[in-house]
Amino acid sequence: MDKVLKNKKAIVIFLTPAVLVFLAIMLIPIVCAVALAFCDWNSVGSPEFVGLDNFVEMFTTDRVMLIAIRNSLFIVVFSLITQQTIGLLVAAVLSSRGMRFRNFFKNIYYLPCVISSAALALLFSFLFNPNMGINALLAEFGIQGPLWLMDISWDIPLGMWVIGGVAAWQYMGSSMMLYMAAIAGISENYYEAAEIDGASKVQSFFHITLPLIKPMAKISITMSCIGSLKFFDLIYNMTKGGPSNQTEVLASHLYNEAFGGMRFGYASAISIMIMVLCIVVSGIVNKAIRVEDF
Repeated sequence: MDKVLKNKKAIVIFLTPAVLVFLAIMLIPIVCAVALAFCDWNSVGSPEFVGLDNFVEMFTTDRVMLIAIRNSLFIVVFSLITQQTIGLLVAAVLSSRGMRFRNFFKNIYYLPCVISSAALALLFSFLFNPNMGINALLAEFGIQGPLWLMDISWDIPLGMWVIGGVAAWQYMGSSMMLYMAAIAGISENYYEAAEIDGASKVQSFFHITLPLIKPMAKISITMSCIGSLKFFDLIYNMTKGGPSNQTEVLASHLYNEAFGGMRFGYASAISIMIMVLCIVVSGIVNKAIRVEDF
């Protein structure tokens, strides 16, 4: 192995395919998007340079943009509270000693992660339809169900709470698997020593498990935040951003501007906004969660 690492020609040969793939699918599109963000282009003819006009419009005259930012930040916070908390608690329970049918429950909780988001969106659209699903069941008891996906009377539209709940159900298993992997790496000696000292399982969880899974928590929270900022599939398939654009998020607004309004320059500016938010949120998480060396 040392001989291979000292061979510069071998290093170049092994790295070249990965570098080319990275350039083709990551770096070049990002550079093109940044350049296009300062232009006005409808896919016909050549892009026209407009400077910062797209970014000025984004925060001055674009009413939907502010709604999209609000909803995207709501999804970030809601996902952190639900997916991370529930995923961690389920992981702790399933990782406890003597837990029976661990693999069965692990597969059950993780199953929604591998189901197509489009299929889940279609399923829950029927479930929350005003004339069927949950409302039909409530009608059997004489209860008038709400307009789950269309009620915009709340500060945060009811549809966003519903979609956030569906997302939490779908992606909670991903957080659970990450935390289970981290907990599995903790030596049993810590728990045995704590048990000898008279510590309860709850005390062991807070004083042993939580501190030792901080590195994985940082990864899981960062992935959750970035995924929430790029959230698109459930929104598009369940509400398409409606009614009256009240359930738009950044990714759906980008899609509508690009392929609905044929404003690819403005859509590129929105994509830069999403990228900047992802970088900022990642930086905040890294600063907030400090990992000590043990």
